[in-house]
Amino acid sequence: MRILFVDAGNYCRSPAAEAVCRAMAQRADLGEQASFGSAGLKDKHAGDTADPRTIAACTARGYDLGAFRCREITARDFAGSDLILAMDRENLRQLEERRPAGNTVRIELFLGDREVPDPYFGAADGFDLMMDQIEAGARRLLATLVVEA
Repeated sequence: MRILFVDAGNYCRSPAAEAVCRAMAQRADLGEQASFGSAGLKDKHAGDTADPRTIAACTARGYDLGAFRCREITARDFAGSDLILAMDRENLRQLEERRPAGNTVRIELFLGDREVPDPYFGAADGFDLMMDQIEAGARRLLATLVVEA
């Protein structure tokens, strides 16, 4: 299963979700069952590293974003993914608008009925909250992969 996480700029939430899910899947020996990527709806940060605060929050919890570079979603991402997970409802809306004609990939909110708030303009503790939510969401997502296998 190819899973893509998407947020506005591929700068905070989606890179963290990619790193967390990849690491948790490897630890659970699910590496063959799923691959993880991320992208943004804007090209503002394309080619940049993740937000330094995201990198610090991930590093503090044992997740590596050292090789990560931001990128914008493409039509190939829609075709090459089995599941696209949006971080918030606005991302979800924009993904549906950008979906190529005839594409049927599942597009959902990462946390089901809740959003992962964007910590970019918020207080420093927003990155800790983001990580708490992403780790919980990753555990739920990986549990579904085990059940489906």
